[in-house]
Amino acid sequence: MADTQDVLTDLNADCDEIDRLVSGLQESQWQLPTPAPGWTIAHQIAHLTATFQMATTAAADPPAFRAFLAQISDDFTANVAAAMAPYLALPPGDLLGRWQAQRADVTRALAAVPPGEVVPWLVRPLPPAILACAGIMEAFAHGQDIADALGEQREATDRLRHLVGFAVAVWDFGYQARGMTPPDAQFRFVITAPSGAVWTFGPPDATQQIAGPAVDFCLLVTRRRHRDDLAITATGADADQWLNIAQAYRGPAGEGRSAGQFAAAGARSVRPGP
Repeated sequence: MADTQDVLTDLNADCDEIDRLVSGLQESQWQLPTPAPGWTIAHQIAHLTATFQMATTAAADPPAFRAFLAQISDDFTANVAAAMAPYLALPPGDLLGRWQAQRADVTRALAAVPPGEVVPWLVRPLPPAILACAGIMEAFAHGQDIADALGEQREATDRLRHLVGFAVAVWDFGYQARGMTPPDAQFRFVITAPSGAVWTFGPPDATQQIAGPAVDFCLLVTRRRHRDDLAITATGADADQWLNIAQAYRGPAGEGRSAGQFAAAGARSVRPGP
C-alpha cells in the first residue's frame, strides 16, 4: 500500500495544477461549459470542493460523517447536486477560496488519521492512503474537464501511478454501475509511465491483458476520452469489453465522451515528469 504522505504530496501537486487553471479566470469564464453535459467550470470546482469536504469530515469526525450518510437519499444524482448547491451559490472568487481552503483541510485531516486506522466512506471504510488516491482520481477527472473547457493541455507525470493503481483495484466498478457480473478471469495490466517506467499489476500468467500509456489509461478509467482515441490495447474478449465500461468511480457511468470529440484540439500532453 502506498504511503499516505506520499499520496497526499502528489494530491497537493495535482490540486496546484487545478489552481493554476482557474486562479486567473475572469468571472464570466467560470460559466464556460465543460465536456460534462450541463456542468460549467464552476460546477467542476464545486463538486471537487464538496467531495473533499466529505472526505475531511470522514477523516476528522467519523460520527458526523456516519450521521450524514444516514440521512442522504438513494438518488445518487440528486445527492451530488445537493452537495454542490451551496458552493455553486457562491461568487467565483468565494468559490475559489472555499476550494483552496478545503483542499488544505482534507490534506491535514487525512494526514492526522492514526497509523492502522481506516476512514468511514460511502460503501466501506478505507485506509487514508486509498481515500487520498480516490481524491487524485477526482482531481484528474475534473481537472481534465476544466482543461478541456479552456483549451489547455496538461502535463502528464508519474504521479499518475496512484490513479493507475486505484483504477486497477476497483476494476469491477464498471460492471457494478451497469448491473453486470464481472468475469472470473483476472487481467494483467501493463502500463507505461510518462517517464518510460513500466508498471505492472495482476497475475503475470494472465491470458487477458490491458496495456498502454498511463495518461491514456487514466483518461479511459475516468471516462474523459473514448477508447478509440486512446492507445490502450486489450488482449482477450473480456479485456476488450472492459475497455468499453471501465470506470474508477462508483455510481452512474455518465455519458462519457464520443470518439473523435477532441481530435481537433489534441487529446493530451505527454511530456515526462517526476
